[in-house]
Amino acid sequence: MFETFSRGYYVGRLFVEPYDGTHAALQRDQHERVNEQLYATGEGVERLDFPLVMKLATRHFAVRGEDGVPENTLLIPRDQVAPGDRDTLPAPREVLLAKADRASQLLDIVSAGKAGR
Repeated sequence: MFETFSRGYYVGRLFVEPYDGTHAALQRDQHERVNEQLYATGEGVERLDFPLVMKLATRHFAVRGEDGVPENTLLIPRDQVAPGDRDTLPAPREVLLAKADRASQLLDIVSAGKAGR
């Protein structure tokens, strides 16, 4: 589903659809499979529910696994869709998936920003 794109990202193609939720979402089983394949270290018991960090156009999203999401579909909160994408979604799109070390950096930045509020 995803292949190496650069030092920091994998690339894949997903159907991207705006929805009325509060966070980006991928089908739960698919989220866990991607998490295990691309983020797990293979050492000991590991959690597979950590957010995947995906980039669509210029925006990063912490993607959580949810029931009821169609496979190969990335749901983006309607209020977080970039203005240039509002008229073109839903549609298939190339999506970047941050590699584990990059994802950790991005999640730390997001957490620091929330703590500073």
